[in-house]
Amino acid sequence: MSVFAIIMFAATLYFAYQIYMHVQSLEDSPQVNDEKSGGISEVNQLVEEADEAYQNEDLKTAQEKLGAAYLTQPHDIEILNKLAFVHAKRGDIQLAIDLYNRSLGMDENDDLTHNALASLYRTNGSLVLAKEHYEKALMIDDEYAVTYYNYANLLVDLGENKQAEEMYLKALELDSQMSDAHEALESLRKAQ
Repeated sequence: MSVFAIIMFAATLYFAYQIYMHVQSLEDSPQVNDEKSGGISEVNQLVEEADEAYQNEDLKTAQEKLGAAYLTQPHDIEILNKLAFVHAKRGDIQLAIDLYNRSLGMDENDDLTHNALASLYRTNGSLVLAKEHYEKALMIDDEYAVTYYNYANLLVDLGENKQAEEMYLKALELDSQMSDAHEALESLRKAQ
């Protein structure tokens, strides 16, 4: 694997981690209650254990716990997205893509899932599919600076530098403190 591919994979994992953390912070997801466990169901317990394992960098245990939770609650998008993230983090990109696609089958209007899927497609070289998902993410939420930044990086890969510059500028318009976008824009302008 080339140094560039390793860097791109690391960037993909970083943004996937951002999505994972966002999913963790969602408070409006329905909770499954179990009277016997004092309000915390077995599924919620598995997810909590998976989150703890992830924080301790035990990806195998996190994957196992999330897999068990997913088998019990196969229509829970939060569990599905976390499981996809962990598979990506462990290097099973194709399974992660399949899981994110299942998630979109349940909620096609989740811009963060489109973002994660686009990043994975970019990692495995499916740039046209990546572009489609970034565009869908922007149609759903055109105020998320990270999507513009990620999309701009893809456009650079595709040699569409003028459009990439516009996307970097839009990312900076939404988040002027995004240092990665500043650096990427400066680098792009120097290369032209």
